[in-house]
Amino acid sequence: MRRPTAPLLRCALALGLLLASVACGGPERSKVTIMVPWSGTEFRAFYAVVKDFERGHPDIDVEPQVTRALTQQLDAAVGAGARPDLAVLPSVGAITKYRAEGALKELDVDTRAYVQPFRALGMHDGDVYAVPVKADLKSLIWYDARSTEAPAPTWSGHHRWCLGLESGPTSGWPGADWIADLVLSEAGVDTYTDWASGDAEWAEGPVAQAWTAWGRLMGAGLKGATARNFRQAANSADARGCALSHGSLSAMPFGSAQVSDEQYTYVPSSRDALEVSADFVGKFTRNEGADAFIRYLASTEAQRTWVNEPGFAVSADRQVTEYDNAIQGRIAGILRSPYFALCFSAADAMDPDVSAAFYRAVLDYANGREPGPLLAALDKVQRQLGYSSAEPAPTPLCSTPKPR
Repeated sequence: MRRPTAPLLRCALALGLLLASVACGGPERSKVTIMVPWSGTEFRAFYAVVKDFERGHPDIDVEPQVTRALTQQLDAAVGAGARPDLAVLPSVGAITKYRAEGALKELDVDTRAYVQPFRALGMHDGDVYAVPVKADLKSLIWYDARSTEAPAPTWSGHHRWCLGLESGPTSGWPGADWIADLVLSEAGVDTYTDWASGDAEWAEGPVAQAWTAWGRLMGAGLKGATARNFRQAANSADARGCALSHGSLSAMPFGSAQVSDEQYTYVPSSRDALEVSADFVGKFTRNEGADAFIRYLASTEAQRTWVNEPGFAVSADRQVTEYDNAIQGRIAGILRSPYFALCFSAADAMDPDVSAAFYRAVLDYANGREPGPLLAALDKVQRQLGYSSAEPAPTPLCSTPKPR
């Protein structure tokens, strides 16, 4: 029997593969990778949005890559040329860094429905580079209304504060949020903006005063805080007699049924200026499926789904106004209110190297180090590694929503 020649074999194999492809339903689905830091209920909420997208786009598979060490993993992936298609960006400073390096791709996404400062911080020279898919309001004081009277929206009083600073690779950020909130509420928007942009000293003036004020407020609560998880610290079962917690709703350990005017509720920490943050998503490849998915994440439809899943997400999209949880909805309403200035998280706005040094200094301070040398060291880091005239800080860091 005569054997087929090599060209005939290749043709037969190609035909067989083609027929198999047709028999199995056509070409392979497009794959989109996205690097995210979320876990637990936050991830489940995001994944519900993923599944909604896939149902409407049966030719695209979205593959989340979950990591707690987002900064380190994303830096390594970009440096090694193994970039994910999309990634949650660790900070606004990271948006500036990756865009300046040419790693972050321009997006064809309409973000006009998003309130400031969220919208502008994802843009450069009028072009969109990142979408604020999940917002937070950090300047909130939480208490159990069943056992604690509503605190005044200031830093007065003698309540015992719940404090945990452990958060894996980003341990220290809850203290950084505290200090930023104190600078904002006590020194005002202009001083806060100068400091977060790298134009104010750490070791003197309002910033140094905020560190010592934080130490006085926390008192004995600083002891052991570096080993306490930030979320568990606010849990009544581990509260050690503390009464008040500081931070965004998504950082609290409460369940949806607990968050109500009769149970765990909040007051803003200031009457006029509040600290906010957001998880931005950016694109690192030219995958067309990634374009479709990020447009969907930015859409009002996806945002409405996201905020009513577990995890207490809040949207900066002014068209997302209906929330299943009333308190969550009121917090979202503050982001659209003309009565508060919204200032983006100082640590998230800083150059990533400066914010990392900020977190380490918080941990050292909580462990008993004197603030003077720590703040002098932060001034040195700022001068050496912070923003420069060639690559200035992102703007605007603060904005007051306009009434519609």
